[in-house]
Amino acid sequence: MKIPVYNMAGEVVDEVVLPADIFGIEPNVPVMHQALVRQQANARLGTHKAKTRGEIRGGGRKPWRQKGTGRARQGTRSAPNFRGGGAVFGPKVRSHAKKMPRKMRRLALCSALSVKAAESQLVVIDELTFDQPKTREMVALLDRLELHDSVLIALADGDWAVERSVSNLPDVKTLRVQYLNVEDLLGYDRLLLVRPSLDVIQETWGTSEKRTGEGS
Repeated sequence: MKIPVYNMAGEVVDEVVLPADIFGIEPNVPVMHQALVRQQANARLGTHKAKTRGEIRGGGRKPWRQKGTGRARQGTRSAPNFRGGGAVFGPKVRSHAKKMPRKMRRLALCSALSVKAAESQLVVIDELTFDQPKTREMVALLDRLELHDSVLIALADGDWAVERSVSNLPDVKTLRVQYLNVEDLLGYDRLLLVRPSLDVIQETWGTSEKRTGEGS
């Protein structure tokens, strides 16, 4: 698949061939869903906690005598039926992390990238540099590229000026291309790739022998 390459003026200056093993596969929707659920689950802290009756302070004394009061017998004020008592089956501190095989993670990411390419939601720019952070210039650039929806910008390397230029734009996010993930790809309408990012994508998630890693 060939797509045009734009410059910062919004002009087509070249075209690039997208790797078919990454941008041209048949999307696997169930695997994408599984990867999304895994990513959201792994982001949970799992620090929620409710005290049981054995962890409530006090409650060691019997509230009233066993018989003769006309009331139900009670052994402690920390019982769940009392106000301030312990919780029954309350949440406990635990890990919500889910595991997923590396090949399935790669399949999910390549499926999301293939969806972007197939639906013309992928734009490639030859370079993206600012002398200093300017939100106005970033907005003008996105207008020239006709990116009016939410945009995910994948950078080959960190760029402080570019990252600061989008920090005040609620529908735009910058991300190192090494950290591309299913949640961000599905959560933003358009994907803007700086041309050097394609080489990193090929090296990280491609199926050729030159590939150096599988990503996460």
